[in-house]
Amino acid sequence: MQAFEWFSSKRSTKADLTKEPTVVVHTEPAWPHPVYTEKQMNDIKIAHRETKNWSDWIALSAVRILRWSFDRATGYKHDKEVRDAAYPAKQRFAMTPEKWLIRFIFLESIAGVPGMVGGMVRHLHSLRRLRRDNGWIETLLEEAYNERMHLLTFLKLRKPGWFMRLMILGAQGVFFNGFFLSYLISPRTCHRFVGYLEEEAVITYTRAIADIDTGKLPEWTNLEAPDIAITYWQMQKGAKMRDLLNYIRADEAKHREVNHTLANLHQEGDPNPFLAKYSSPDVEHPVKGLEFTKPEGWDRQVLQKVAKSNVMPM
Repeated sequence: MQAFEWFSSKRSTKADLTKEPTVVVHTEPAWPHPVYTEKQMNDIKIAHRETKNWSDWIALSAVRILRWSFDRATGYKHDKEVRDAAYPAKQRFAMTPEKWLIRFIFLESIAGVPGMVGGMVRHLHSLRRLRRDNGWIETLLEEAYNERMHLLTFLKLRKPGWFMRLMILGAQGVFFNGFFLSYLISPRTCHRFVGYLEEEAVITYTRAIADIDTGKLPEWTNLEAPDIAITYWQMQKGAKMRDLLNYIRADEAKHREVNHTLANLHQEGDPNPFLAKYSSPDVEHPVKGLEFTKPEGWDRQVLQKVAKSNVMPM
């Protein structure tokens, strides 16, 4: 029996989707999602930030170990390069919709942990030290919220079986506690770790989109995105699965940029540049959307120059 079959996931049915308490009502998102244009999303590229010190090396090594373990656990195999139709994937690398959804669900169930842990630790630091956090908490909690929305969206397409639920429970327990202790020791390394992790997420979603474009996933060609996705990402009615993956890949690319940037800053005193107000919006600066992007993160020296010339006075 192959690893991915152990998860025993099943397709979501209409009955599954209505199993919600009667007291649940539709609410406005706590963090409205920024609007992405088609061009901005299509311009997302696979990128990698080279290691520059021991902290970066530790973060990258941890991601590589996690990636190897995650691939084995979810039965993931794929060509090392994103292939086009002229180079069909070999059978041992073929990914089915079921395999992709297993991977997405497991990935997003873990991806929502770092932002929540970082936000929680910084929140407690702010309370204990009786001082402001300079805007980091909001961005970290928003990241965790965004990753959870990815998970809730995929759960509308596939329901995990008991074994997968058990795996998620164990993985979350180990990862939460490990990341919590690591964040207490070196938040910079943790943000670099998430930046490298998001680099891998961009690769994963890029490969899934390529599989759709090359006809390897015909089941997803006309599959419509769930209503929860239409509402959250403000997508057009009738948006397809490819559109959904394009939005999610763009989110992961943004998390990549944000965490690499936060890892470049002084963890105690530097403000969060993604929440700062800028006097000249047309000049390149960190934003919540995709108007200006830096896949490898914004360097601290660059941000200091931007702040001197473009940040509005308090």
